[in-house]
Amino acid sequence: MAIKLGVNSVLFKQFDFAAAARHIALSGYDGVEIAAIQGMCEHLDLSRWREQKNELQSIAQENGLSFLSAEVASLKEERLLPAFEAAAEIGIPIVNVGPGGKLGVEEDLRASIEALARMTEKAASFGVALCVKAHVGNAIYNTPTTLRAMEAISSEHFGIDMDPSHIHRAGENAEEALPAVLSRVKHIHIRDCKGREQGPGPIELQACGRGEIDLFGYCRAMVDGGYDGPVVVEVIGATPEHSLAQVSVVAAESYGYLNAILKKLNAR
Repeated sequence: MAIKLGVNSVLFKQFDFAAAARHIALSGYDGVEIAAIQGMCEHLDLSRWREQKNELQSIAQENGLSFLSAEVASLKEERLLPAFEAAAEIGIPIVNVGPGGKLGVEEDLRASIEALARMTEKAASFGVALCVKAHVGNAIYNTPTTLRAMEAISSEHFGIDMDPSHIHRAGENAEEALPAVLSRVKHIHIRDCKGREQGPGPIELQACGRGEIDLFGYCRAMVDGGYDGPVVVEVIGATPEHSLAQVSVVAAESYGYLNAILKKLNAR
């Protein structure tokens, strides 16, 4: 078993994809999750992905990186259909979204699951997987609501993107919560955080090993459960004030921490 480590390019949102890929590779990673998040970071621009395709593939290849996933965030069909087509053409196996809706609103939870089921069928037609993660404040936000989605959508093209920081901030211990959903986990977003407040905190404190989440215990649960998909560092909140050096340090520090843990667990 050799788990692949990657970074979501949203950490490098102030820089072009070529610079992001170069510094992700220099930090030691195997791959990249390319951001296609409208209004935040669009290294993959879904309105002109055909123009970008060759350049993006060349950049990844030159830096020895695999495309592990793409993050679209939105569940809107007008965003996801081009995302699935782009993913299939570029060679990106997984498209990640958030669940939308509001915490504690039953009709929002049902609507989110229905939308995920509908979009999973579309993803399957392109041969890619759609993954959703529990998200603080959204309709799917913890293990019980994640299980509701898992029970409702049986397609092999649907998966869970298990992000320990959101589960942590929902009041659960991520390392204890993971086994319940691991059978359907196809992707892992990972970062650290201090406390269980709403926001993930400044980018420096999201670096793996800086916060309070038991990431060693989480990785052990992951490896013990036989997970062998991508593990992608997703750090949000970089600003124009953050230099290329600063965001690269966060990436490199997280790689060193996770790589050491996974080597200790014989998963790399």
